[in-house]
Amino acid sequence: MRIPALILALGASALLAVGCARNEEPAKQAVASAETALNQVRPEAAKVVPEQLQAADDKLAALKIGLAKEHYKEVLAEAKKFNAEVVTLHDTVVAKQTQLAAATHEWEDLNEEVPKMVQAIESQVGNLKGSKRDAAKAELDSMKSLWAEANAAFDAGDPTVAADKGRLVQAKAKQVTQQLGMSPV
Repeated sequence: MRIPALILALGASALLAVGCARNEEPAKQAVASAETALNQVRPEAAKVVPEQLQAADDKLAALKIGLAKEHYKEVLAEAKKFNAEVVTLHDTVVAKQTQLAAATHEWEDLNEEVPKMVQAIESQVGNLKGSKRDAAKAELDSMKSLWAEANAAFDAGDPTVAADKGRLVQAKAKQVTQQLGMSPV
């Protein structure tokens, strides 16, 4: 009785080994393909979405660990999910780049318009007297401070924050221009 049980156990082990071996090469190829796909997105992702790139790198490392542990079926299943995540990462990179380009363009427009508005307000404030002058001067100082923050944000490589702050200064300048009875600049 022991010999048939031993033969059965050896046969089962052989089938398991063959089954695992059949998944080994596809799993290796899936991980290599996943790594290639991530490497294609890596340079731009590192610039605009570094946190998401790090998460993808962590998942790729987990795939490689699974491969080393010979968990081929799990690696194959996770590699499919990972490839979908890389596509999502690519889409996120493209969206972020588009957003940054739009913000940069908006900043360039604001950078042309807003300093002229602030300068016109500053000229008008010099002609005012009393509490009206004090209030306008406080608004002007606030605009200048916020504009400096906008410039600093753009110089630091964040055109989105720069454009947001620039729009605030623009809106405030339009409001002050109306309050002072000035013609739009």
